[in-house]
Amino acid sequence: MATERLWRWRGLDPEGSPCQGSLWKSSRLEVIQALQHERIIPLALRRCAVRSSLWHPRYSGQIIHQLATLLQAGLPLAEGLELLAQQQQGAQWQALLRTLARDLAQGIPLSSALERWPQAFPPLYLAMIRTGELTGKLDLCCFHLARQQREQLQLSEKVKKALRYPLVILLLALLVVMGMLTFVLPEFAAIYQTFNTPLPLLTKVVISAGESLSNRWPLLLLMAILPFLLNQLAQRRPSWLLRRQKLLHALPVVGKLIGGQRLSQIFTVLTLTQSAGISFMQGLESVEETLSCPLWRQRIHQVNTQIAHGTAIWQALANSGGFTPLCLQLIRTGEASGSLDIMLENLARHHSERTHRQAEGLATLLEPMLLLITGAVVGVLVVAMYLPIFHLGDAISGMGG
Repeated sequence: MATERLWRWRGLDPEGSPCQGSLWKSSRLEVIQALQHERIIPLALRRCAVRSSLWHPRYSGQIIHQLATLLQAGLPLAEGLELLAQQQQGAQWQALLRTLARDLAQGIPLSSALERWPQAFPPLYLAMIRTGELTGKLDLCCFHLARQQREQLQLSEKVKKALRYPLVILLLALLVVMGMLTFVLPEFAAIYQTFNTPLPLLTKVVISAGESLSNRWPLLLLMAILPFLLNQLAQRRPSWLLRRQKLLHALPVVGKLIGGQRLSQIFTVLTLTQSAGISFMQGLESVEETLSCPLWRQRIHQVNTQIAHGTAIWQALANSGGFTPLCLQLIRTGEASGSLDIMLENLARHHSERTHRQAEGLATLLEPMLLLITGAVVGVLVVAMYLPIFHLGDAISGMGG
């Protein structure tokens, strides 16, 4: 995948009719050879840009779900992939699905064909597809995988929305305040100075803040850009990224929300792998590879290592940190009673529902609170601007006398 590029071509088929399509190949020569193998005369050939956003799990989950539907309808796997390729609007997925169909026609298993495309199909996909091939239940494994991906994406979007909303409101409020302090207040201050009347304390404070903002805008701009620069720097330093994740998880409300989402993802993947007959150790490896958070990847790796050395599952989870007492109690009960799969499913459902409620509750709580704060700040600025007007009558009377 790393060396292959996306190409679009136009040509003539064996009957002389115009045709076009797309291919994943390493070089222009390979594209021409592939077309000649299909007896197509190439007329035009160009490279296409690859959009990394199209490798989002949302698209791969849809593909897997549609494939499961076609398999349950009795369609052969290669024909199902070809049919899915015809339904794709973009060249990127169309070429990929046709490549997979050609690999299957050459006798390559689907799981092996998917290994060439880690950007589109993460390790969890490979494990589930491989299990489906071994058990003969590929359609069911695809359905379960697609459902798990859909539920996790919905939960992730809800959490992001709950955290994004207050940031947007605060940013807009900050822009309004800066605009009033920088452009509106100086005009009012100039008007009031012509009357030579003392200004109220609140107005003086606000005008002083506006002058400081105007004089020190480079420093303020640097302070605004600094978090983004630190974030980019942290992405390149694993130790910094780990510290940032620990700080986020330590926050009172945000930490619980993010932690709940991670626990839901972990137990959902473990439930999925257990139901497919994958061992618990392999399931943990799939969990580790699907997690994007370095802190939780480290914890799961630690759990896997301790279990491999004979530590009980619940004890390994307790030693790693981050798992709630409910998790430890249910895992311990399931491990002792032989019903670990049921307990994993219960934990996945519990953390998913709980995180949904927390995200909705956070959005419901923050919406009026932020509106009140924004209204109060803007109100103070408006009062500070118009408060001197009440004193202008005396000033005008004095000028008239």
